Amino acid sequence: MDQRNRPFRSVLYIPASKERALDKARSLPVDAIIFDLEDAVAVEEKANARGILAEALAAKGYGARMRIVRINGLESDWGRADAQAARDMGCDAVLLPKVESAAQVQALAEIVGEIPIWAMMETPRGMLNAAEIAAYPRMAGFVMGTNDLAKELQTRFRPDRQPLMAGLGLCLLAAKAEGLVIVDGVYNAFKDDEGLRAECAQGRDMGFDGKTLIHPAQVEIANAAFAPTQDEIDLARRQIAAFEEAESSGKGVAVVDGRIVENLHVATAREILAKADAITAISG
Repeated sequence: MDQRNRPFRSVLYIPASKERALDKARSLPVDAIIFDLEDAVAVEEKANARGILAEALAAKGYGARMRIVRINGLESDWGRADAQAARDMGCDAVLLPKVESAAQVQALAEIVGEIPIWAMMETPRGMLNAAEIAAYPRMAGFVMGTNDLAKELQTRFRPDRQPLMAGLGLCLLAAKAEGLVIVDGVYNAFKDDEGLRAECAQGRDMGFDGKTLIHPAQVEIANAAFAPTQDEIDLARRQIAAFEEAESSGKGVAVVDGRIVENLHVATAREILAKADAITAISG
């Protein structure tokens, strides 16, 4: 499946050390799973977590869900062993935390071979170097680490996330320029459905492909927020039909609902329909 059309509406963090959580994830309607060897795993469990995760992935059962393994930083006591283990797990991508330069990505690429690499973007330096990181040939996706970024920026929490907008915008620009997937940061109040819905809507309007999640209760809202609506699907079909009819009949302009339809609108419409089809396929 073309990565541009593949759904990434819901990207759920799962602790790699928790066997019950790893098993439950097989039945959750998420588009991708981040199997976490970093923040979600206690120091004394890190080595054991690699084996638990390797067994879970070998047992399969995750279907079409994208399997992303987040390792510890290569400068840590566990990072290199994590990367070596991830290389042999049959995962779809390796996620490197706190990426601040293309050199860090290169160091990981030398360990994991041909496996696609994703970057956690969560520091001021990472924001400033987003273009360089996105342009690295093996880079496939960005994950926003908004909690760490807020800590580094010493911001206060605001529902509009205004203090984070400069960093989010830099990463969005870099990711879109290079054709990467980019998913928004987590929403911490997992029982606050309305707050999550509002932040998902904001992220979707900004151009994020989906939302990272910390609890299965958040999946339904994220899936709905980042999927094309039925109205969008219907409009896309009508735009394509009107444009094709105008071309075949020699008309100069196609019009739908009083608005001119040009090539760029048709390209967007086709992407909407492709994403809707991909969502249907992964849901099935």
